[in-house]
Amino acid sequence: MSHPLTEKLNPEQAAAVQLPATHALILAGAGSGKTRVLTTRIAWLLSTGACSPSGLMAVTFTNKSAKEMLSRITSMLPLNPRGLWVGTFHGLCNRMLRLHHRDAGLPEAFAILDTQEQLAAIKRVLKLLNLDDDKYPPRTVQQYINGHKENGRRAGDVDAWDDYSRHLRIAYEEYEKQCNREGVADFSELLLRCYELLSHNAAIRAHYQQRFVHILVDEFQDTNRLQYAWLKLLAGDSGAIFAVGDDDQSIYAFRGANVGNMQDFQRDYAVKHVIRLEQNYRSHGNILDAANAVIANNTQRLGKQLWTDASSGEPIRVFEGASDFEEANFIVEEAQTLIREGMAASDVAILYRSNAQSRIIEHALFSAAVPYRVYGGLRFFERQEIKHALAYLRLIANPSDDNALLRVINFPTRGIGARSIESIQEKARLEGSTLWQAACGVGGRSAASIGKFVHMIEAMRNQADGLPMMEIVDMMLDLSGLLEHYKNEKDGEERVANLEELINAAATFSVEEDQNPLIAFLSHASLEAGDHQAGVHEEALQLMTVHAAKGLEFKAVFLTGLEEGLFPHDNSIGDAQGLEEERRLMYVAITRARERLYLTLAQSRMLHGQTRYGVASRFLEEIPQPLLKFLNRGYAPSGYSSAGSYSAGTAYAAPAQKVAKSTPEHGLSIGTKVEHHKFGRGVVTDHEGGASGNVQVNFAQHGSKWLAVAYAKLTVI
Repeated sequence: MSHPLTEKLNPEQAAAVQLPATHALILAGAGSGKTRVLTTRIAWLLSTGACSPSGLMAVTFTNKSAKEMLSRITSMLPLNPRGLWVGTFHGLCNRMLRLHHRDAGLPEAFAILDTQEQLAAIKRVLKLLNLDDDKYPPRTVQQYINGHKENGRRAGDVDAWDDYSRHLRIAYEEYEKQCNREGVADFSELLLRCYELLSHNAAIRAHYQQRFVHILVDEFQDTNRLQYAWLKLLAGDSGAIFAVGDDDQSIYAFRGANVGNMQDFQRDYAVKHVIRLEQNYRSHGNILDAANAVIANNTQRLGKQLWTDASSGEPIRVFEGASDFEEANFIVEEAQTLIREGMAASDVAILYRSNAQSRIIEHALFSAAVPYRVYGGLRFFERQEIKHALAYLRLIANPSDDNALLRVINFPTRGIGARSIESIQEKARLEGSTLWQAACGVGGRSAASIGKFVHMIEAMRNQADGLPMMEIVDMMLDLSGLLEHYKNEKDGEERVANLEELINAAATFSVEEDQNPLIAFLSHASLEAGDHQAGVHEEALQLMTVHAAKGLEFKAVFLTGLEEGLFPHDNSIGDAQGLEEERRLMYVAITRARERLYLTLAQSRMLHGQTRYGVASRFLEEIPQPLLKFLNRGYAPSGYSSAGSYSAGTAYAAPAQKVAKSTPEHGLSIGTKVEHHKFGRGVVTDHEGGASGNVQVNFAQHGSKWLAVAYAKLTVI
């Protein structure tokens, strides 16, 4: 006879809930009801008397997940949630440190530094050590410190092999001293300090090992090395770890997540109970078959196969635009059709691999007056680096713009401190002038650094005269040092991509004859950065990166930019582990869709103001063709009979190739997709000579190369 708590569970879910008090690994596929299993397991342990409320700990990654967990538990049992140890890693470590602050070497009322407060503290350290902000950017130092803490290393444990790394280690040491003096702890410190407390104090360690008989962990695939080490300390020899996770959804290596913890857990504890939750309650069969086919190409996985009782559903629609502009317009028109047919706008999501891709989609939505919301991030023209760039452009157009001047006068840092800025403001107030006028006539100690800034803006203004808009942006990014600044940041890659996308925006921006291009472009940016984004309660399309979409689901999903170098990302190509993580990201993206999935790509994209030709993503080719419906003939392989256009939307014909030159005798015109025995797949981007001439091919994995047609043995695909 089944327990009342497990009556509505499937056999695998019920088996997981009713496991004995021993280590267990629950491999929970996307949409398989893992939260339900985890919370029912807790309720089952408590209701059967297998454990008291004080005898278990449940760990998750977000406060939202912790609150949902508590809510579900208390809906199943009449229980006071305050007695339960359910929370995030940081929250539970904070709770433990508060109880044992003396043993942990912390004051009773120690304060927790958030990310911005930690950054401010690091800036004070760098100033004290007289370290140059340009050579040692505060954010880079912050990432250095947090990275070592999350791997369990204090400053004294860190190796230094040159002058640069020695100064970083010194900064870490001084930061530790400063935090200890002031009685504060950052987020990374909470876990490291708690780990050290348990490691060094046998009595406290024994107390918690005896207390927490059951330790339940959500999203186990996202744990880092220190989090796993902390869990092992708590479990000791008698505790039972109930680990729930999905190695196929491990996509946070850049945050320190170690997918190998799942296999290590199996090995470290000789785990006998491994239960796979493979029944999916979210997506139709075709979507799951596509996800299974893609992820099967990863070799380092524990393995499972998603299935559903639901129907196969509709085929997955594939659209290839001649350009990223055409791709964006298709997405907007198709989304509008779905909404007209009755689908709520909030049930439609547009996903992209990197934030920079959102700009052209946002522009298409803005032009069509379609409300949208960027989930988990900022709209393109609201992003920090874009606002900095626009501020420089505003100064070029009008140096009397005080707000723009204040934003960038010391960014990137150029030795103009708060006191110098205050002196300019006071001078402007007394003289009734603009800050620019005051800066032009400033004297004293700060005259040299402010003078350099003034000369830089004047140089930009002089060079901008008569230049096309794209070249103005390019020149500004170079002279201001913005692009170089973000290139030198440890994790500045996305900001650099956004700045390069600003160049693309300028390159494609059209100006009427009587308009000043710079002023017109700034007006355009201001309008698109206005209040067009939907309000909190307004129905709107959802835009987000694939990373931000994890844990969410939508009736219809548009997965965009499926080209080699974009998805999978350039950085992963040639790196086996990186490519497997990109494939897991693709798996996550596919499984966000419940009913309809669109896969889109473009034959050409603007990159740094130039048109680049792309090759279809390998992930697209890993999906079995019978699952796909090609909405045009742009991508469909030769010999494949396209199913035609999706009947509810616009009938898209095959996009015409944009040929810059007449078709050569050898037939390899610009845009032709080819394969080379050594370099793989690519696209012809230029040609010269006659039948035995040369062609330039942009290869997905090897870049652009000129090849002799007679000897290259290129196969048209």
